[in-house]
Amino acid sequence: MTIKVGDKLPQATFKTKTADGPAELTTADVFAGKTVVLFGVPGAFTPTCHMNHLPGFVEHADTIKGKGVDTIAVIAANDLFVMDAWCKASKADAITFLSDPAADFIKAIGLGLDAPIFGSTRAQRFALIAKDGEVTFLSVEETPGTATATGAAAILEAL
Repeated sequence: MTIKVGDKLPQATFKTKTADGPAELTTADVFAGKTVVLFGVPGAFTPTCHMNHLPGFVEHADTIKGKGVDTIAVIAANDLFVMDAWCKASKADAITFLSDPAADFIKAIGLGLDAPIFGSTRAQRFALIAKDGEVTFLSVEETPGTATATGAAAILEAL
């Protein structure tokens, strides 16, 4: 079942890369007591994700955070090293990059995408706002190859 507004996000552990090396973050670490914008992408460096979806959040990060958002995070079913390389290549230090390599969290929120071209389950393109781990806004992209309903402009409008 797909998560919906009013639902609590499930417990999960994400992988991330820090200055000290690989690390884990739990759902509580990311969401507890915070307002978080989380957007999901099918894959790092894929055309729409890299050239359209992520850049809007990088460009508007200060404006989004200025509206009371503590954290902007992106999640994909890529390993933490790919996510870290994507962060660096995109100069996206204002964004938290979460690796969900087996898509466990993505599946738990019902937003998995069976994509044989990628060789495994990936995330549907989505964006949500969560306050203290409770979803207050959710949008899932309807049209493949676009990031309109889930982009930074849509999040700014929802805030």
